[in-house]
Amino acid sequence: MINVIPLISTILVSSVMKITNLPKLLLLTLILGFFVASVNADEDTDKALESSIEALKKEVLSLNRDLFILEEDLLFPANTQFSIFLSMNAGQLFTLDSVQLRIDDKNVANHLYTERELAALSRGGVQRLYIGNLPSGEHEIVAVFIGIGPNGRDYRRGKTIVVEKTTEPQFVEFTIVDDVSKEQPEFDARVWE
Repeated sequence: MINVIPLISTILVSSVMKITNLPKLLLLTLILGFFVASVNADEDTDKALESSIEALKKEVLSLNRDLFILEEDLLFPANTQFSIFLSMNAGQLFTLDSVQLRIDDKNVANHLYTERELAALSRGGVQRLYIGNLPSGEHEIVAVFIGIGPNGRDYRRGKTIVVEKTTEPQFVEFTIVDDVSKEQPEFDARVWE
């Protein structure tokens, strides 16, 4: 907000010099007092409005977080929730390019990796490849890893695991590990209970 009080004060002082009548001077002082009070009230209103907007932003963020959690619970109920993760302890014998994921012969995920994602995985990061719902029972999961293998050759290898889904949430982790003794990458899978 533009501060106009110094400008008005200058105008009033020059006007006062010309005014010789005391009632006019009192009237001018009274007008100035009302003007200053309204400017201060506007500044207080602006500050109150800013704090109200800030509180509203915080409330919206909180509601958004609660809505996300509710959405996860509704879309992926605990009794059918199934997640698949990928981690990597490799890098010398295998450079990952992409992953294809199938559950019960249905393609559920494809991912092409960037250098940044590969760096995160090599530093110990874990990527969620899939989250979804599976009914109870036996399911076959196939992960196909494509990349550059030993001696710079194209490399494509799959890993199959059969899981028995229960009514509890279930998690599967595929891990890529360098096997130095065989000079080949190894692809392991484990089920978290």
